[in-house]
Amino acid sequence: MTIDYRSPTEAFDSRFKVFHELMPKKITEILLVSSLYDACIMEEDGRLSEKIANEYRGLNLSRPPRLTWVSSAEQALELLEKRSFDMVVTMLRLVDMDAFTLGEEIKRKCPCIPVILLTHSPLPSQFDPVRLKSRGIDKMYVWTGNADLLLALIKCEEDRLNVEHDTQKAGVRMILVVEDSPLYTSAILPTLYKEVVTQVQNVMEEVLNHEHRLLTMRARPKILVTQSYEEALDIYEHYKEYILGVISDASYPKDGEVCDDSGYYLLSHIQGQQADIPLMMASTESSNKRVADVLGIYFVDKNSPSLSGDFHHFFVNELGFGDFVFRAPDGSEVGRASNFRALEKRLDDISDECFCYHWTRNDFSRWFYARSETLLANRLRPATADDFQGNIADMKDFILKNIQERRRSRQKGVVVQFDADEFDPETDFLKIGNGSLGGKARGLVFASMLLRHHPELQEEFKDVEISLPQTLVITTEGFDAFVRENDLKWIAKADLADEEVIEHFQNATFPGWIDEDLRAFLKEIRHPLAVRSSALFEDAQFMAYAGLYHTCMISSDHPELEVRLNQLISAVKLVYASTYFQGPKSFARRVGHRTEEEKMAVIIQEVSGHRWGDYYYPAVSGVAQSYNYYPFGKMEAEEGIAAIAMGLGRTVVEGEQALRFSPKRPHILPQFSRVEETLKNAQQSLYALKVGAKARTSVVDLNSEIDKLFIRDLNEDGPFKQLAGTYVREENTIRYGHQLRGPKVLTFDKILKYNIFPLPGMLSRILDIGTQGMGSSVEIEFAADLPRHPGEKGRFVLLQIRPMTDREELADVEISEAEKAASVCYSSHALGNVKGLPVKHILYVKPDTFDLKKTREIAREIGRMNAEMARRQEKYLLLGPGRWGSADRWLGIPVTWEEISEVCGIIESSHKELKADPSQGSHFFHNITALGINYLSILEERGDSFDMAWLLEQPVAVDGEYIALATLGAPCVMKVDGRHAMSVLLPHGQFSVADDSGEKAYLRRPKANSLGSQGR
Repeated sequence: MTIDYRSPTEAFDSRFKVFHELMPKKITEILLVSSLYDACIMEEDGRLSEKIANEYRGLNLSRPPRLTWVSSAEQALELLEKRSFDMVVTMLRLVDMDAFTLGEEIKRKCPCIPVILLTHSPLPSQFDPVRLKSRGIDKMYVWTGNADLLLALIKCEEDRLNVEHDTQKAGVRMILVVEDSPLYTSAILPTLYKEVVTQVQNVMEEVLNHEHRLLTMRARPKILVTQSYEEALDIYEHYKEYILGVISDASYPKDGEVCDDSGYYLLSHIQGQQADIPLMMASTESSNKRVADVLGIYFVDKNSPSLSGDFHHFFVNELGFGDFVFRAPDGSEVGRASNFRALEKRLDDISDECFCYHWTRNDFSRWFYARSETLLANRLRPATADDFQGNIADMKDFILKNIQERRRSRQKGVVVQFDADEFDPETDFLKIGNGSLGGKARGLVFASMLLRHHPELQEEFKDVEISLPQTLVITTEGFDAFVRENDLKWIAKADLADEEVIEHFQNATFPGWIDEDLRAFLKEIRHPLAVRSSALFEDAQFMAYAGLYHTCMISSDHPELEVRLNQLISAVKLVYASTYFQGPKSFARRVGHRTEEEKMAVIIQEVSGHRWGDYYYPAVSGVAQSYNYYPFGKMEAEEGIAAIAMGLGRTVVEGEQALRFSPKRPHILPQFSRVEETLKNAQQSLYALKVGAKARTSVVDLNSEIDKLFIRDLNEDGPFKQLAGTYVREENTIRYGHQLRGPKVLTFDKILKYNIFPLPGMLSRILDIGTQGMGSSVEIEFAADLPRHPGEKGRFVLLQIRPMTDREELADVEISEAEKAASVCYSSHALGNVKGLPVKHILYVKPDTFDLKKTREIAREIGRMNAEMARRQEKYLLLGPGRWGSADRWLGIPVTWEEISEVCGIIESSHKELKADPSQGSHFFHNITALGINYLSILEERGDSFDMAWLLEQPVAVDGEYIALATLGAPCVMKVDGRHAMSVLLPHGQFSVADDSGEKAYLRRPKANSLGSQGR
């Protein structure tokens, strides 16, 4: 044999396409034949449909099998004439034909379709021996109400259909099971598949990129069940090079008769040919343990109450699904390894005798087979000591080189387990702990995979480095340990202010094992760090929790390691504490989640940007969405929208003043339509991270490390000079360039008009491939740095990607001209979809007392009223001027989510002192859309209106200083047509009713003077 030292990555990459071709035959349509009683009992007792859907969804498999039920054999045969099915499952007793006869009829029509019999009784006396040999039934199982059985028999049939193809195509392993009792097969099969599925899911927690997922899901070991000695021997001989293990009963048919020693004959034959295959004997007779002991194999008593545990032990310790356990030749443990890197380290340490013990048993290849590392295992298994002339050092080197190359290739684009001793500062994505990565980190993994699978992006934009920031994730295991060790779980249900929660968490003890890993990380890392939340539900589709948890940035530039470590730990504690803040709790109540079930992972990320004096920030940061809810002029909704600002992204995600544009039409800038508008709407301030002497040495306050800087005060050496234009008063124009004399205006012309940095093009391409990859509209967060020196590349950093609310499944809602005329509110810029939402309470900002300087006070007053509505369990419509949820008090009412958690709809009205673009792009806006809360903007210039005179005539239930709660005698009705972004609010009696002819009749009311804005 010639030993090939070629990188397994090369073989993997060149042959990876085979994994796309695995499992070509699927069970997608199942015909269930049973009485109505049996069908009802199976569905209600076992929740079959739900179990099947959940199982497939949990394994990231598409299209779970569909069950079609009929109540008689006659109906089944008729349906088989009309439709194609992959499997028939029949109960024993049918109203018009017994199951065996039905099976024979089916085989005459469809010879290849498997027919599975389910019976409630395991007693052989229930069956005619002649019938038991009928060719109409392929397999018989005993139904005891366990829905896992149906899932297992579906998987078992798929394995039978695909085993020939998958073993030949990719060397997929198989487990041979020999059992002739339907009762025990029905008990054992779900347990076996549960073990296989559990191990698959465990591996999926480690490998999250697209390639490994395919490998893991499609290359899992097959399970083949046989019922006789001859059948088992045939399968073994045919697939012997792919056998991972054998599980055999002691007694089953041989030569046509039940033989008590069948198991012994089969297992001893296999052991004589391949001594390294793990074997198990499972028997109801405990005396057979002596037979197993003679063979030196694993034994399980099928009557044991710990049957599942016994199988689990066999899978983990014999088939190689657990840690690799290094043993001396006498079998005693001398060490273990849980992953690739640990195995490498141990191989250097173990004795030659220990190494040879595992080499001769093929334990190394078996361990990799169990992890679906089929190609790597296939390279190791054929190697023998003769290939190396018995040189153990060369044998070790051979294994090490193959493992190292495979491990390195696995690290590209995937999450690598952090190892304090072997930490490579160049690794892109690491994690501490074995829990979940959380929602936001999963989005980052997807972003990493997206860039990896589209290398043409880098080719298209050669002058820009497109990447993700270096990332370390502390998984939810860290949060669980922190909360458990400090007994903080009670805070989830307590009504504490955010400041009180922070105090409890900051005073708590941090887990030592995380402390040590962070210390090792900081020894190698000196750039500023963003400590971000990644809760389980965060950035999930439909309920995103966007921006509700905390992000903390730290300079991480202090010369003393322990100071930097304490600063980082304090930041992590702040993120942990935000799990139980009032905002997430309110959001959880709204969506029906339990706060105590939430878990927090933490992302520690390199901050994008450069140092400018005592501050650190990127040239540009922003948010882009592939769907534009509010297109302007020639913009199309499907072309997307972006919002950018100089400095940290907080300006954009908190809804402050940023520049909005379509990536496909960057020259259309509604905010900069005239010079006067440009001067008014251009960014005036930015957020920056304090570094050097300005930075604190500990973090105890929210946002304590972030400063808000005014553009006019910036040093001209920074990115401002590349992004700004100059206002020439004499010409009343803004000219490109920074050298001219006059006030500087942040226009981003260099990016949007002159394409010196191709930001619009990159955003457009990334949104397109993100939408394609996610299967829905997407939102991304990003940062960018322009080249500072000639020949230097710019940098684009993808910080996050998440799904947007899907608008394609909106139900049809029609709003007629008559309804528009009868409405008290009309908006042509509405978000949501509802045919008729009753509105009894309207909470509005009083126009006569509104004061732009008092928007914070107004927000707090709304929060108090919201708490009262929550206590009363009543929803309300919220109306007020400007941009809701903006952190900039001069753009609108700066409410937080917990202050408006009971809203059923929000209306942004205009005001003579306040005009702002809608909140699109902010975290606040994203949560509103994700929850399906109807969101209306009143833009007078588009013909929108709100009849304020009508509202002021309504009875006031609560009259506050700045707000009032109108409680209507009879509810209004809100209609929102999400497809056309149109909405009306119709007073009681004014919405459409159908007359006898089917036509719609309307009661038109006299219109009062319509006030399109408040305060006029």
